[in-house]
Amino acid sequence: MAPAESQKVILEMRHITKEFPGVKALDDVNFKVEEGTIHSLCGENGAGKSTLMKVLSGVWPHGSYSGEIIYEGELCQFRNIRESEAAGIGIIHQELALIPELSIAENIFLGSEIKRRGGIDWIETRKRTKALLDEVGLDDDPDTPIKEIGVGKQQLVEIAKALSKNVKLLILDEPTSALNEEESAHLLGLMRKQRERGISQIMISHKLNEIAAISDAITVIRDGKTIETIEVHDGDVDEDRIIRSMVGRPLDNRFPDRDPQIGEVLFEIKDWNVRHPVNTDRYICKNSSIEVRRGEVVGLAGLMGAGRTELARSVFGHSYGIYESGRTFMEGKEIVMKSVPSAIDAGLAYLPEDRKVQGLNLLDDIKGEIISAKLKKATGNGIGIDWLEVRRISEQYRKDMRIKSPSVDNLISSLSGGNMQKVVLAKWMYTDPKVLILDEPTRGIDVGAKYEIYVLINKLAAAGMGVIVISSELPELLGITDRIYTIFEGAVTGVFNTCDADQESLMRHMNPTSSKAKAA
Repeated sequence: MAPAESQKVILEMRHITKEFPGVKALDDVNFKVEEGTIHSLCGENGAGKSTLMKVLSGVWPHGSYSGEIIYEGELCQFRNIRESEAAGIGIIHQELALIPELSIAENIFLGSEIKRRGGIDWIETRKRTKALLDEVGLDDDPDTPIKEIGVGKQQLVEIAKALSKNVKLLILDEPTSALNEEESAHLLGLMRKQRERGISQIMISHKLNEIAAISDAITVIRDGKTIETIEVHDGDVDEDRIIRSMVGRPLDNRFPDRDPQIGEVLFEIKDWNVRHPVNTDRYICKNSSIEVRRGEVVGLAGLMGAGRTELARSVFGHSYGIYESGRTFMEGKEIVMKSVPSAIDAGLAYLPEDRKVQGLNLLDDIKGEIISAKLKKATGNGIGIDWLEVRRISEQYRKDMRIKSPSVDNLISSLSGGNMQKVVLAKWMYTDPKVLILDEPTRGIDVGAKYEIYVLINKLAAAGMGVIVISSELPELLGITDRIYTIFEGAVTGVFNTCDADQESLMRHMNPTSSKAKAA
């Protein structure tokens, strides 16, 4: 339902300016949210979306920026995130802030424990947790450890945690980036439910179809400045309309043209069997066999938990699971990769799906991170690292890949998500791989940066490299690959020439137990 014309304003951010050394992240930004609405914040990576929300939530405290925050009609000067939470502002970051070893209940009430007679009242804690889980649509036991539930459920736990603090304004940063279609639909339904309850919400997302479907208003930020606010109830808003505002130009084609020059088989995985690292009775890879040719881009499609990432990580130096059997070949010769360094030396590179946890050292600077996967290449004199050469190479990567940073001396933690992803790509390109495995390479990245990565994938394939892309977005796989393998419960269930494939045929093989698949 469209918001009423006389809707009360819950939040107004006026003339917000935030600077970092060498970078003006926010430049006179104005942003207004009406009560009981879902207001989306869009922009390319590095545009300033997350920085604006950190200013609002007190991560960047009053005094570190200029401008005013008017919340519920009052001027607010939050010095930390606890003060914004006390005012009813909750923020759920893209990288979830849950402790894997603690239970759902412990995570929800961490820092705001329910106490009785000097100790924690566990009976009341579980009771309230169960009520919160019911509200977000989770039927898991409150005592279940976070590490035993999937990312989709963890996202719902984060929302339950925010609701436990009587949140009035909920900020969701890329809430569906790690979710499959079913989980995303459930989360969007939950957001609609909270809107009906009067909870205001700010959503940052690169999934423009979801933004167009759920938003009451959309504010676009570009290069740290407010471009416009689109009132959705004033008319239909399609994805192309949002893209034009985000990038300043129409993006006529989401995927660059491909002219593949595919050669002989470059890399093969044959009869690959791997057991789960904890539940050893379960196979995460079952007789899996795939091949990649020179100049070919191969996609791996599957529902969340199907075994795509497990296959990639287990092949890449046996870095996940318990290897049981199977063989790998590079250029027709069998290779044995029992460690990550041996996989790198064999010509394999793996860009993980979780760039912050598995892909980067956030305490390192850009130049140090780029050379980190192959330090011996940087020791030009055989004694120590040739930093002059490292700086030269890193600067070339920064320019070629359009990494938005004034210097390669800047810390990784200062970069936006899309620019972090580009650094991970540069790191693995520095290793001179023959085969590059990209696991969700465009997750949480805007359409402009996605296009740049697609162009880079084409260039690498054109240079004779083999590229494997794991993606949860079927349109992406259909737009950038030459062949697609489908995976279900650790087993390869089909292989398609991309030109002959469509989403329906892929889905049937990604979930062969469904009624449609059985009928087919």
